[in-house]
Amino acid sequence: MLLYVLGPVLYLSEIEKVKIFLKKSDFVFDLVGKSGKVSHTWVAEWNTSGIYVMLMLTGEYEHTLDDKNRLFVSNKLRSQIDAEEHGSNFYLVMGANGILCLYPEKYFKEIVLVGAPGMAAPDEAVAFERLSFALASKVELDRQGRLLLGEKLRKRVKLTGNLTLVGVRDHIELWNSQDWEKYLSDNLSQYQAQVMQARQAVLQRQSREMDL
Repeated sequence: MLLYVLGPVLYLSEIEKVKIFLKKSDFVFDLVGKSGKVSHTWVAEWNTSGIYVMLMLTGEYEHTLDDKNRLFVSNKLRSQIDAEEHGSNFYLVMGANGILCLYPEKYFKEIVLVGAPGMAAPDEAVAFERLSFALASKVELDRQGRLLLGEKLRKRVKLTGNLTLVGVRDHIELWNSQDWEKYLSDNLSQYQAQVMQARQAVLQRQSREMDL
């Protein structure tokens, strides 16, 4: 395996699991196949054992529930999840704004075991713990990469038959396609402004580093 370093970005010549132990802060790097095309992007973060590869799920994928209420999870999403690194199973949980979320096993455990951050009141901490476990379901995908969605759960989050799966860093969100398009329409202008601000911040930081 070859490793190419271009500024803060690391490029690899093959697509495979990678662990890098460098005493740096954070890295963002792309997995690049032999064709030279970027497969997908990972973020490496520093912990006590060194640099480890962090999950970064991206993209939007439209799918339809079949007559048995099974949802196909795109291989383009599944291929970004390393079973050994992130767990082979998933947890289906209620996320922010009532959006149904699919978390790789290890990420879900990290979230719920942290507890209720910033909640001093005991009743709030109890509610966080109770709902975190009560509203979560451990699920497995079948051989075709399909996920069974129960009728009670679908009604609770008001899912229809036409869904869009959205990669959001460490989890997959399940949206009604119509709701997702409206969300994009309502938030796209703000997002574009945020991207420009973030890019300017990166350029300013790079400029300062070059002056050192």
